[in-house]
Amino acid sequence: MTISGAEDEAGTTAPKPLAWITGAGGLIGSHLVRLAPALAPDWSVVALTREMLDLTDRDAVDRLFSWDRPQLILHCAAMSRSAACQENVHLARRINTEATVHLASLAFESHFVFLSSDLVFDGRKGHYVETDPINPLSVYAETKADAERVVLANPRHLVIRTSLNGGVSPTGDRSFNEELRRAWSAGRKPRLFHDEYRSPLPAAVTARAAWELTQLNASGLFHVAGAQRLSRYEIGQLVAARWPQLNPQIESASLRDYTGPPRSPDTTLNCSKAQAQLSFPLPGLADWLVAHPDDVF
Repeated sequence: MTISGAEDEAGTTAPKPLAWITGAGGLIGSHLVRLAPALAPDWSVVALTREMLDLTDRDAVDRLFSWDRPQLILHCAAMSRSAACQENVHLARRINTEATVHLASLAFESHFVFLSSDLVFDGRKGHYVETDPINPLSVYAETKADAERVVLANPRHLVIRTSLNGGVSPTGDRSFNEELRRAWSAGRKPRLFHDEYRSPLPAAVTARAAWELTQLNASGLFHVAGAQRLSRYEIGQLVAARWPQLNPQIESASLRDYTGPPRSPDTTLNCSKAQAQLSFPLPGLADWLVAHPDDVF
């Protein structure tokens, strides 16, 4: 799908530079596509879904890149479910690391924006700044960290680390709030940690920030996340208050009793660097929900 631009004074369509958005069928990618006409009117946007282009097929990627010659790539496509990455390490590395490295190499002279994760940190302290050392604990986090290193080696390129993103995805199952709603609709009672902390943010806000940083030609590393430190349990309470008709139930759990793959207890992000560049304040999730009572969430 291509979103292209307005007409010039003569009534003909003015040529615009081309931007790829990978992962356009996912949560953040779909919001980037949706906001492009308003926030990036000078770009012609190609929304790439998994069905349109298999990013692990290097030959197919090379052919399409040679044909389109995009001047910007906003790379959101990822194998993002941590459990799935733990179960299939090889595929996780192919999608999250190798495909990213290949795209970044093709876009060596273009603007490349990589969406990464707060989970590159081990969560021992929280309120992380961009210069803090990373220490990924899971396969998913390792693949993101490995990709970050390569992307950041190019001074033109931009890495945006974000946290839990909420909102409505095209498939209805990509965001934390969608997962909770599906559980409640099925009569389940999710167990959420009261001692694991994140900086949740609506995907629409993340997408707006990504477009703004892109339009500013920002490069290097930026944290973009919510302004509020919330536990998984507190996040669940906020979403539950949005859906009383589902009779939502939540069970509080502790990381101390958890026996699965390693988890980072506090990966909250300090976003002062990005905030200094953005035209709007990055909100806390509770404040955003109050300000948007009619949005599906």
